[in-house]
Amino acid sequence: MSKQQGGQRKGKTSFGGSKKDFKKSFTKGNAPFKKSEPQQNKKPSNPNEIRLNKYVANSGICSRREADVHIATGLVSVNGKVIVEMGYKVKIGDEVRYDGARINPEKKAYVLLNKPKGFATTTSEGKGRTVMDLVANATTSRIKPIGRLGRNSKGLLLFTNDDAVVDKFINSKNGVSRLFHIELNKNLKLEDLKKIQAGFKVEGKLIAVEEISYIDGASKKEIGLKIKNTGNSIIRTIFDYLKYEIENLDCVGIGHLTKKDIPRGSWKHLTEQELNTLKML
Repeated sequence: MSKQQGGQRKGKTSFGGSKKDFKKSFTKGNAPFKKSEPQQNKKPSNPNEIRLNKYVANSGICSRREADVHIATGLVSVNGKVIVEMGYKVKIGDEVRYDGARINPEKKAYVLLNKPKGFATTTSEGKGRTVMDLVANATTSRIKPIGRLGRNSKGLLLFTNDDAVVDKFINSKNGVSRLFHIELNKNLKLEDLKKIQAGFKVEGKLIAVEEISYIDGASKKEIGLKIKNTGNSIIRTIFDYLKYEIENLDCVGIGHLTKKDIPRGSWKHLTEQELNTLKML
């Protein structure tokens, strides 16, 4: 028997193909693989849940790998409980804190609205027309108004999901000033203006404002009033106590922010410069 008849031909395998073809068939992408078993028992993912490490990473603190380290060392808590479990999932409404500070995986948004009359300052449904209807298309982030304006009040209202900015308004010793243009049902007596400026007590509680003055070129019914308070109930308290009725209340300034180029009922995103100035107040 010849070498060609009794043995393999040069370059051939016992499978009848060349060695080159044999190697090629098992290269990456051509290798045989086991058919995967049907995943009938696999639980569907919950769109309202997210892995804790991803939540932390999305907040901008660190990478996901670094988040695993922070979780393992006990720096992350969920709803007041320290979590060290890898793969732990949190729900959208959970309170997640890193090193004591609350974090949010959403992109930070800062929206300034020039509110018209007839809209309630609330995030609750079933309250008729609300300010949330006016900013519905501003961002996909879950923003909320800082403070409130009454349904029949108008003017500037700031929305954000940045807790650090909210704290500047409601927890800071200094607060953020808001300027109001107020029109009363009658002229404000000079003695009452001085009383408001000096501060006075109502039911044992001190009522004080930063500034108050008549509006130049207008009647004594129109005044400017500046306070560091997130609501306007203190303004109602002042004039109810002094027997005046408020016919028009307009928030015309929040810190350095004004209504310039924001028509009534419209909104805008804060510029980087406006945001940086706000954070420095």
